[in-house]
Amino acid sequence: MDTKTTPSRRLASLDALRGFDLFFLVALGPIVTTFASAADLAWLNDSMWMFRHFTWEGFSPWDLIMPLFLFMSGASIPYALSKYKKGNNKKALAIHLARRVIILWILGMICQGNLLGLDPHKIYLYSNTLQAIATGYLVTALLFLFTSRRTQIITTASLLIAYWAAMQFISVDGYGAGNYTTAHNLAEWVDRTVLGRFRDGASVIDGKVHFAEWYHYTWILSSINFAATVMTGMFAGYIAKDPTNDKTKLKYYFFGGLAMIVIGKIWSIQMPIIKPIWTSSMVLFSSGCSFILMGLFYYWIDCKGHRKKVEWLRVYGMNSIAAYMLAETFNFRALGTPLFHGLEQYIGPYYSFLLTTWNAAVIYMILLYMHKKRIYLKV
Repeated sequence: MDTKTTPSRRLASLDALRGFDLFFLVALGPIVTTFASAADLAWLNDSMWMFRHFTWEGFSPWDLIMPLFLFMSGASIPYALSKYKKGNNKKALAIHLARRVIILWILGMICQGNLLGLDPHKIYLYSNTLQAIATGYLVTALLFLFTSRRTQIITTASLLIAYWAAMQFISVDGYGAGNYTTAHNLAEWVDRTVLGRFRDGASVIDGKVHFAEWYHYTWILSSINFAATVMTGMFAGYIAKDPTNDKTKLKYYFFGGLAMIVIGKIWSIQMPIIKPIWTSSMVLFSSGCSFILMGLFYYWIDCKGHRKKVEWLRVYGMNSIAAYMLAETFNFRALGTPLFHGLEQYIGPYYSFLLTTWNAAVIYMILLYMHKKRIYLKV
């Protein structure tokens, strides 16, 4: 992992949208959730669905966080990899791609793979957003570098259809054949078969692998659609980088996004929108939402010039990997306990809200310091 100064020319809306995504994940979501728990107000409790994942079928704003993260990794590709597309240094390209994938994979294992537990019996190989990004980024980067846009569009559509076809028509040991339940979908069988005891939540008891009943996220077969999601982000990056006028770009973002949402909803009649297994209908629906968000941010920041008003979001967005790792691996609440423990007797259930706010504030201050010193973690 490198610490580098940010390039002089960046699309501010890309950084701000990425920061918006991370702000929801590492700050707003935890703060609102703990406040709602403490306040226990009926109207607030009724609205908290927006900050929770749907257990299975359906889609909430909180479910958009991971797809948007993948989408944004794709949106940056036309900017980040153009120099490799024009050059002939294949060795530098191979090193860049391999390093990015390996580092993201290891960071993902640190976050959710239990790597830092140092217990070989509880290490999980493929279980985190960063690893999904690594997979999707590798496929998308190779397509960007070595194929035409027409081929890329056809490939993206083919990936979505291939995933649907596999889920719909392949049947193994009672799994699959159009079954989209938690226990008998094909993606579930593939993960159990390929990952075995290295699947998140799996344990070995008396020499037999047992899979946690609460864990239904899938990764191996779903990688097909991780790539498709990153690809849609790359198309958004193409639009942003194109020299055409801003009005035309906004039409692509808004009408393209709306079209994907409509197609995704229609497809969901047959293949439900299910984020844990990353269905094709979910890819289209979430990518459509991401396209519209991209259009809104592009309009407000790059067209209207409100860059200073979102600089605080760019603090998150330009150091998104650092923000994610700080939130997932460090508990700054522990630092707040000796400072605020005396207040617990006075504020009761709001004490957890105070510590959560403190945790978010410490993360932001670290990121702000890095931003001011122009220190950016790149993989």
